[in-house]
This record gives sequence, structure tokens and C-alpha cells, in this order.
Amino acid sequence: MVKIGNIELGSFPLLLAPMEDVSDPPFRAVCKANGADLMYTEFISSEGLIRDAAKSVQKLDIFEYERPIGIQLFGSSIETMASCTEIATQAGPDLIDINYGCPVKQVACKGAGAALLQDIPKMVAMTSAVVKATHLPVTVKTRLGWDDSTKNIEDVAERLQDIGIQALTIHGRTRVQMYKGEADWRLISKVKENQRIKIPIFGNGDVDSPLKALEYKEKYGVDGIMIGRAAIGYPWIFNEIKHFLATGTYLPAPTIQQRIEVCAAHLDFSIRWKGEHGGIVEMRRHYSNYFRGLDHFKPFRTRLVTTMSPNEIEDVLKEIAQQYQTEFA
Repeated sequence: MVKIGNIELGSFPLLLAPMEDVSDPPFRAVCKANGADLMYTEFISSEGLIRDAAKSVQKLDIFEYERPIGIQLFGSSIETMASCTEIATQAGPDLIDINYGCPVKQVACKGAGAALLQDIPKMVAMTSAVVKATHLPVTVKTRLGWDDSTKNIEDVAERLQDIGIQALTIHGRTRVQMYKGEADWRLISKVKENQRIKIPIFGNGDVDSPLKALEYKEKYGVDGIMIGRAAIGYPWIFNEIKHFLATGTYLPAPTIQQRIEVCAAHLDFSIRWKGEHGGIVEMRRHYSNYFRGLDHFKPFRTRLVTTMSPNEIEDVLKEIAQQYQTEFA
């Protein structure tokens, strides 16, 4: 049984990665319904939370059915991170996660996210401050290092465990790599094999199929896998992986009707959470992924991403069902 503090996650948990502008409550809802064991909010700016910025505060929204759920924070100031940890704790999550992995310039160039990989003493001090600011378990998500010459994750893992984190997720790339090239899980495996490491170690990067999940589980010995981009528009991946790990067989791919039903549920929640305008606009990033692989889909997508009418979107989804149900029956 893999545990983070007192949170039981099963024998090999599958985690949904915190993804900016993706991992909101509507997206998390469809992933939870399809097998995600632990989920996180989109990362929340500590500075935004301290300033009571509306976008940051809204990201604190969590729901009972999501549990266990973690709130992920990022920032460059130790004092601000400690203060926003207290605010996040009051929102009632099951754990607090610190982002030391985001590679984008808007974050890293401000001294937050993956930038802390260049200043390990500050990373340790910041983590210690967060641990002391909450009664909840604190976890960390990070990368192998800043670049090929500073792959310091083995040292980082020991030092962060020593000051109290209760799980570590490692993305198998450096900051310089961004999301390019193949994720290297060998160092993740070394961290897991370290006799000093007692906390769960989760691997992240490039797992996009049940077969690859089994391969990485057996080859690298991690306690669980975090899945990000592969779940966008395809929340079924969690249950598909679980079924394959348990039986060695594949679940049938979702039918067109199942794709439409989950897409429609996602849209409905998005509208209820963000309002009609915000919810409709937010969903536009998801349609291509929900209907990936359909021939001649572009005209339907164009209509889906240009209309502001929920009724028209419903009509388009019905047309998609009629167009493709025979082909994918």
C-alpha cells in the first residue's frame, strides 16, 4: 500500500499531473470518474494568492468527490510561500504540493518553479518553511536538474525528505529540455533504489499507454506514475492502465458515444463552474483531443470553437455521433 502521510493510495497509484489551464475542477472530474487516484489543482501563484487575485483564489476550489486532492503552489519568496501555504491549508485539501518543475519562462525567470533547481539551499529552506506552515502532508514535484551538467535529483531527494516532505514526483527531463526529447527515467529509478529514501517516489514523463506504464513500472520500480498530457481529452487512460496492469489485456477503446458523453459532461461542469462564457471558451482547448483520430473532423471542430451557444454545441455533438457512430461502432 502506497501512502502519503495517512492517505492510502492503493498498491500502484496513478496521479493526474497539475497542468496550467487544464487541471481545473471540470477536467479533474472526468479524470476522477475514469480512475485517477490522486489529483492536484493547477499550480497557484503564491504572490497571486497573497494579493487575493481572483484567478489564484478560484484555483483553490476543491470538491469532496475529488479526494484525495492536493493544492499545488509555486513562488520565489520563502516568506510568501509560507503565508500562502496557510491560506491553501484553510481551503481543506488533503495535501500541499510545491512546484519546483515548471520550466516556462514566465515562472522560471521570476525565480520560481524549476528555477529553484539552480539554488538548492533556497529550495530546501523554502520547503522547510512550507512544511512548518501546515499540518498537512507536503509533497514536491520537480525535474532531474536545471541542465545536463546539474542533474542533482539524487541529492535533492535526500535533502527534501530529511526536512519532511512525504512524497516526491520526478519529471524525467531537465528544465533546459522543457518538454522536448525523451524523458529519462534512469535517475528516477536511482532515487527510488537509494536505501535512504523511504518516501514514495512517483515518475512522470512520456507515459501515454498501458503498455508503457507496465514497462516503466517494472523497469524503474517507482511507487506510481503521474500522467499529464496523455490524459488531455483521454481520461480513460487511467482505467485502461489499471486494467492492463491487473489482467494484461486492453480495455476496448471508448466509443464515439462515450467520447461525446464525457466531452458533454466536461462542458456542462465547465459552464457551471466558470459561467457560460468562460466555460465555453475554456472547453475549446479540449475538443481536438476528445475527438483525436477522426477523419475529416475539422469542420466540426471549427463550429465547436467558434460558437458561444451551448445549444449549438449540443447540436454539433449530435451530428458528430451520427457521422461517426457507424464507422467506430
